[in-house]
Amino acid sequence: MQAACDEAQQGFAEGGIPIGSVLVHEGRIIGRGHNRRVQKCSAILHGEMDALENAGRQPASVYRQSVLYTTLSPCPMCSGAILLYGIPTVVIGENRSFMGEEALLRSRGVNVIVLDDPRCIALMHEFMQRSPSLWNEDIGQPDPT
Repeated sequence: MQAACDEAQQGFAEGGIPIGSVLVHEGRIIGRGHNRRVQKCSAILHGEMDALENAGRQPASVYRQSVLYTTLSPCPMCSGAILLYGIPTVVIGENRSFMGEEALLRSRGVNVIVLDDPRCIALMHEFMQRSPSLWNEDIGQPDPT
C-alpha cells in the first residue's frame, strides 16, 4: 500500500487527484500509476486504470494471480477493469471519501480488503476541501457551485 500512497502523493503534487494504485504479481510491482485525468486531459486515467496501462499487456494468468492496491475504493469503470481481467484481490486504502463498487466486486468473487488507512483518508480529505469542483468532475457529479 505504501507504493500506492506514494503514487497518490505524486498525483497531488502534480496538481491532480490524489489517488494511487499498484498492480502486484508474485510480490513484485508490475504496474503503478496515479489519477492523471488533469495532467493528461484524460477522461479515463483513474489511478487503477493508469496502473493497469503501465503494467502493459499481460497474459490472463498474470492478472488472475495479481493483487491490485488502490488508495480509494474503485469506481464503476475501474471495477469493470478489475472484473474484466479477473484480478482476484483488491486492497483499498479507504472508502470513507468515496464508496465505489465494492459490493459488485464481492458479488463476483473478488476478495476486497479495506484498510481504512489514515494517510489515504487525510490526503483525500485535504484534496476534497481544496478542490471540490475537480473532485465532483472526477466522480461524474455536477459541480455544486
